[in-house]
Amino acid sequence: MGVLMGLLSDRCQGGTVAQPYDSRMVRPTQLIHPAREAAPLRPAATVLLLRDTPHGPEVLMTRRSMTASFAPGAYVFPGGGIDKADALAHPHAKRRPTQHDSLLTEAVAAIRESFEELGILLAYNAQGQLVRSADFADLSRHASLTEQCQARGWTLAADQVFCLAHWITDRDLPRRFDVPFLTARMPEGQEPVADEQEQFEPTWVSPAQALERHAAGDFFMIFPTIRTLERLKAFASVDAILEACCPANGDEKPLWTSCPRAGLLNGVEARYMESDMPYGELALVCPDGQIVHELGWQSDTPVRLLKNVQRLTAPNPSAMTGPGTNCYIVGDAQTGHIVIDPGPFSGERDMAHIQRLFDAAGGDIHAIVCTHSHQDHSPGAKPLQALCAKAGKQVPILGLPSASTARKGCEFTPDRVLQNGEQLRLTASTETGEIAHTLQVIYTPGHAANHLCLMLLEDGLLFSGDHILNGSTTVIDPPDGNMNLYLDSLDQLSAACQAHQLDFILPAHGWVLHSPLNVIKHLKAHRLAREAKVAAAMQALPDGSLQDWVALAYADTPQKLWPVALRSLTAHVERLQSLAA
Repeated sequence: MGVLMGLLSDRCQGGTVAQPYDSRMVRPTQLIHPAREAAPLRPAATVLLLRDTPHGPEVLMTRRSMTASFAPGAYVFPGGGIDKADALAHPHAKRRPTQHDSLLTEAVAAIRESFEELGILLAYNAQGQLVRSADFADLSRHASLTEQCQARGWTLAADQVFCLAHWITDRDLPRRFDVPFLTARMPEGQEPVADEQEQFEPTWVSPAQALERHAAGDFFMIFPTIRTLERLKAFASVDAILEACCPANGDEKPLWTSCPRAGLLNGVEARYMESDMPYGELALVCPDGQIVHELGWQSDTPVRLLKNVQRLTAPNPSAMTGPGTNCYIVGDAQTGHIVIDPGPFSGERDMAHIQRLFDAAGGDIHAIVCTHSHQDHSPGAKPLQALCAKAGKQVPILGLPSASTARKGCEFTPDRVLQNGEQLRLTASTETGEIAHTLQVIYTPGHAANHLCLMLLEDGLLFSGDHILNGSTTVIDPPDGNMNLYLDSLDQLSAACQAHQLDFILPAHGWVLHSPLNVIKHLKAHRLAREAKVAAAMQALPDGSLQDWVALAYADTPQKLWPVALRSLTAHVERLQSLAA
């Protein structure tokens, strides 16, 4: 047991910047879906033209032609492909000192596209002032913009264009684009006029209004547009947006970069960014972008993640367990299987779950491993072992014995104690050579005194038990839980991920996680940030109780969660007191 949904304010991949992710370690032979080549990327640029209003910033959007080959009828920001001529226009564009060549080319493309599609021109006249509509009424949208401006002694105002985000079209789509989402303040004295060929209906709208209209069904938008507007809702002014894009330190980079992935959620196609909880699972199961993986939680049938990894989620969903406890089956029909964390056992419902585990492994189970002794992880080991024995197979239960500090009902004694660094190997000889699936043990106390994790070395996977979860932080419950040991174990896992090039974390609760080093870094930072709040609460109320400190340190979480949060707070208090000693 150990999930407290909602105590982690940012998702485990968190942070503002997310990077596109692709698996490198998983053996191609273990992928469920055959590899396929994605469509080539085409360079493009789009621009968000912004203006201030008394109610906050608005963005200019237009409706694409209903006959467009990409996103017909969608409301978008103006933009289009980057031409070779855009790079040649550098001498005729004003740039910022921090605006390198590629940023300048993208800015020129955005300026050109906004002029061609909407008749909006970001340019300086010979006196260095931004031009107005009346100044360029006779310019042609179909002739070279650079040449026309050059003939008048004008300069493209590329220094007014900033990079907000970087989107890469999903791998599943037949036409793909590599698109910086740029932003600029709408120049005064200009009004948009659509070309009525590619773009129609120029509309000023706040991010919140656009999202509301989309939800109501009368303002169709595609995924990157929606997610961009969701993030823009947080800004109170155009200045705030531009300052975020171009900070005072001159470190210009996109606020986020994303190449989304798509899967099926209860049978309906759904897309996700790198910071979304299902993303890692889609990266593992469908690295080439096939939209075939079902993300909806169920306990009736195992979910195949790789040819050699199945997940069967126990039917024990709750506030503490999330969708339920993930039980993993590693191996294949040739090598046999190892079951990790068979789950709870308290009645007929759980016996049906144990039977499904047995059946998913074809009855060929070589070992049962428990990551720790909590009631939602280890009790199913004995019934599963008995089921194997009934079928004539003697299967050992492996793990670490529970300590004397374990909660009542969480006592656990394995048939054999696993050693730190020990390897459990499943092998088979075939006509094409040996097949091997090697699980290596890592002792990771902290959540529980007898907690361990397992690495599947050949495929770069980390089975993290309750030490790392998807969507929440694990509860550290003294005396069996220890915050010092927990943080030390995180460092140990980080080192193991680097040493063994681990690409994915398979937690006991929630979907698969990608980018393990980032996950662990964020998780540790979150824990230390929470600890700083605990320390501040203790300083503010030196004579306060643990309950008093919870109210201050966990003020950002629902009060109904405080009783469980109290456990981790106690662990933080113990750690702070040990550091002060």
